[in-house]
Amino acid sequence: QVQLVESGGVLVQAGGSLRLSCAASGSMCSIYTMGWYRQAPGKQRELVAHITTGGSTNYADSVKDRFTISRDAAKITVYLQMNSLKPEDTAVYYCAARRWATGKFDYWGQGTQVTVSS
Repeated sequence: QVQLVESGGVLVQAGGSLRLSCAASGSMCSIYTMGWYRQAPGKQRELVAHITTGGSTNYADSVKDRFTISRDAAKITVYLQMNSLKPEDTAVYYCAARRWATGKFDYWGQGTQVTVSS
């Protein structure tokens, strides 16, 4: 089992910056990708960014060049640095972990609310 706890979501003005954190614990050896997803009201959950154990990253087109995903050396905390925030970035942001065994994001955090005011 893996537990994920997000933090850092707040109300911020458009154009501002914010860093989200995801603290992971448990059987991290079973995990090969960590990711951030978001869900806005009335919309489906969507990918924001992924990072693998090897450090490879990928981003949704809507956040490229504005958001950066990273992880600490121990690979137990994942960050999402968000710059040049827009009102359309308003959503609940979720941390997720993908298991080697299933290839799926089987573990999810409880989410943290990010609100960007115009």
